[in-house]
Amino acid sequence: MEHVKKNNQLLQRVKMPENLIDKQQKNRQDVLQILQKNKLLSDVVHNQDMPHHDLVETLVRKQNLMKLDQVIEQMNASEVASLLESMSPEDQSFIWARLAESMKEHVLLEISPSVIQVLGKQEYKNERSSIKAFELLEGRLREIPIRATGDLTRSNPIWVDLVAPTFEERIWVGDIFEIDLPDPDKLGDLESSARFYVEEQGAIHLYSDFLLDKNEMSSNVAVAFILHRNILFSIRKEELPVFRLQRLRARSQPHYVTGSKDVLLDLYAGDVEYSADALEDVYRSLEIVGKQVLSKQMTDEDAATMLTGIAHSEDMNGRIRKNVLDTRRAVSFLMRSRFLSKEQHEDAQQILRDIESLDGHTSFLFGKINFLMDATVGFININQNKTMKQLTVLSVIFMPLNVLTGMFGMSELAVMMPGIPWPITYGGFTIGMVAVAWATYHLLRYFEKGKITGSRTATS
Repeated sequence: MEHVKKNNQLLQRVKMPENLIDKQQKNRQDVLQILQKNKLLSDVVHNQDMPHHDLVETLVRKQNLMKLDQVIEQMNASEVASLLESMSPEDQSFIWARLAESMKEHVLLEISPSVIQVLGKQEYKNERSSIKAFELLEGRLREIPIRATGDLTRSNPIWVDLVAPTFEERIWVGDIFEIDLPDPDKLGDLESSARFYVEEQGAIHLYSDFLLDKNEMSSNVAVAFILHRNILFSIRKEELPVFRLQRLRARSQPHYVTGSKDVLLDLYAGDVEYSADALEDVYRSLEIVGKQVLSKQMTDEDAATMLTGIAHSEDMNGRIRKNVLDTRRAVSFLMRSRFLSKEQHEDAQQILRDIESLDGHTSFLFGKINFLMDATVGFININQNKTMKQLTVLSVIFMPLNVLTGMFGMSELAVMMPGIPWPITYGGFTIGMVAVAWATYHLLRYFEKGKITGSRTATS
């Protein structure tokens, strides 16, 4: 009997992983089915014409989200990480937004860098707070929950990040750390000579531009950095993908940063990386335009669309060039001021080398943009020349007809041919005008063929 019990216990131990695997697979299938069902139902309800359309769509969506949250709550961090790695970028962002903050901390330890890259560059518009503080815990960056004034006072942050803070919030944080925080709305008014300096108390001020690449419009967002008492303060008007990406990396990878200066250098390095990704997008868009420009035919509407795309690429390329130039100035200032350690100095040199590699690409793209712009304008001129040629041919054809009409008007033709019925007179005159127009048209074609044949003979 004891032998049988032991065998049963062993069988149960063997079956446990299988049950666990089945449960994980079932949870994953449930999540995928709910996502697919949510998309299908949203499309069906959205396309149907029914009373209280918005209310029905909201109820359907809420029911699916409740089911999704229930399934996610049953999953552990490794299951969620594995699920995210098997999903599309759109679904990854959707599931990540549904996770609780406590779960995100554990999922980041299991997740792959490729998924972190995707999550960091997504646009999240439901930020929890305009003030975020981070401290080092076991070599990783950890966000400090800020619910009251004492949360910041009792903590030991290395990075305080403020996104569009109000006047009261800037005063509140400034009083805690004994520092004056600038207004993010006035960062663009600073002169170039006042963007990098050191205060008498030792605080380091840097004002830099960071690239924000959106589908509808790209821009350079001004960011103020202040290094004070080994704490990095960053102030800006809106959230940036570079900041979000660096937060996720530092929270998931141990010893990714060791202090406030590391955070600052990583932000500049992330900005260069983000600019390189934006340059790749410009390359792809210009490649599409180039294939269309090299086609045999192009209408004026196509040319107008291409000019819009080329102008957008030129604007984006200029913003990237301005962005990396500003980053080079900031990193060079840090190196010259000898604020960095030996390892940080090497990291700064690597950032400068990456910027130098981007300079060649931006210069090449400027030349390619000018070529495509000239080629597109050339097609527009060719189409206009074709139209003008057709009008010229018509004017030449009707020129002798106008002369004949002036010479043999109604009264003159009746006087010159008395006794002939007027239908015959004007009928013959009309036939003669048509014959003159036909002869003029073929004469023009003969001269045109002669010019083409002569040019081909001269070329050969």
